[in-house]
Amino acid sequence: MKFNLFSFNQPSETEIQHEIHLQLLIILKAFSAMLAGEESLDSVGELTAALLETPAFELAAQYLKNDPACDALIRDRYISPAHNLDKLLHYRQDSLGYVYARTMKDKGFDPDLYSHMTADTDASYVELRLSQTHDIWHIITGFDTSSAGEIGLQAFHLLQFPYPLATILIANSLISSTLLAPQELPKLIQEIARGLQMGKQAKSLFAQKWEEDWKKPLIQWQKELNIIDWKE
Repeated sequence: MKFNLFSFNQPSETEIQHEIHLQLLIILKAFSAMLAGEESLDSVGELTAALLETPAFELAAQYLKNDPACDALIRDRYISPAHNLDKLLHYRQDSLGYVYARTMKDKGFDPDLYSHMTADTDASYVELRLSQTHDIWHIITGFDTSSAGEIGLQAFHLLQFPYPLATILIANSLISSTLLAPQELPKLIQEIARGLQMGKQAKSLFAQKWEEDWKKPLIQWQKELNIIDWKE
């Protein structure tokens, strides 16, 4: 349910509370499934869709808009053409485009998972753009796609902007590891700390139009964005 604030028929307090409780139930359902070990993209998608209806996501978009470059992307709803992996493989092997395409091909990842998403609000645009560039963020930061690496990247997000999905995923992983896989907790905490340190030091990744400079060497991107790996 979406309420129109400019409608003559304003929702009642009861209706608003009902909508809030509904979104909370959806979030808790997805959170519980993931806590029990569900790792499918469906659960993450369900969680994200519910979070997009919360004030936290709109506040995250507003936070990003304080940066002029991010504000321009959000205002213009900038979305690059679909990533052509075969074309990118013709670039130099040290380029971002080549490394990205080679990684996606080797892992069998689909670069077009975002195509069903819409950008009718600032918050939904932010999530769409993050979905389109998620694997680029992995490559730029150096976080792998293991469970711990994914959470490390989410921690990186949090020092760039208050990303609601990141807070939920980090909380879920800490609870799940503590209760179900305590032997993995030290590695998880290490990756979270690494992500927080790197995210604080780096320039805004959201602000980048990666696709307009695929040919730039990966190491040059990392230097320009002040990506410092704190692993050591």
